[in-house]
Amino acid sequence: AGLAEFREAFAKAKHIAVITGAGVSAESGVPTFRGAGGFWRKWQAQELATPGAFARNPSRVWEFYHHRREVMLSKQPNPAHVAIAECERRLSKQGRSLVVITQNIDELHRKAGTKHLLEIHGSLFKTRCTSCGNVAANYKSPICPALAGKGAPDPGTEDAAIPVEDLPQCEQDGCHGLLRPHVVWFGEALDPDVLTAVEKELDLCDLCLVVGTSSVVYPAAMFAPQVSARGVPVAEFNMETTPATDRFRFHFPGPCGITLPPALARHESEIIS
Repeated sequence: AGLAEFREAFAKAKHIAVITGAGVSAESGVPTFRGAGGFWRKWQAQELATPGAFARNPSRVWEFYHHRREVMLSKQPNPAHVAIAECERRLSKQGRSLVVITQNIDELHRKAGTKHLLEIHGSLFKTRCTSCGNVAANYKSPICPALAGKGAPDPGTEDAAIPVEDLPQCEQDGCHGLLRPHVVWFGEALDPDVLTAVEKELDLCDLCLVVGTSSVVYPAAMFAPQVSARGVPVAEFNMETTPATDRFRFHFPGPCGITLPPALARHESEIIS
């Protein structure tokens, strides 16, 4: 099934669910810290992004996340992010909807203008208090004075060894608890409220796009086949075919920034008032 057929399904769809992963951000130059060359100093993300690592060395983990925040502040959405946001804006004027369900924590969808966004792995730009649990948006650069100029990724860098009281602190009345990044770490469960919202959207959607995530990685591995099993068309946009490709109606190989914009461009049957 090719683009013309996808465009027909797209023209009829009332509720589109777009599941996105690291591949969308890679085209904006966002490092993933996974796989070959994915090191920060001498660690890979899965060694730092754990509750145990934070308990043992909160300073090092904060250096890692501070580095990622600073890198992200310089990155811009690419044509795939823009096409999705533009499509959502256009469809909403037609009484149709589009939701983005993302594994990415970089907020590039938000930067591109996406409004209806479910961030299943949290965000680099939110913090959660380890004492009172308060979640807050935080775009400060640096996030606290002690982290200024810290977080350099090269292997020879010394640990900053910042005392806990100088790491990011909760600003709720009189709390001053240690903050952590509001992201889902390895070994942690996804937020049940976010998952409930995702399930609702997947039950409602009449077209599903899987963008920049190989459908072997949880959660796309679970989400898209569930939609496909209801007979809803699923379109995969990513660099390579995956074990799930055969179960989906459409597969568009190549960089999402090139394949997605023509797929989501205005269809001639759309009525724009």
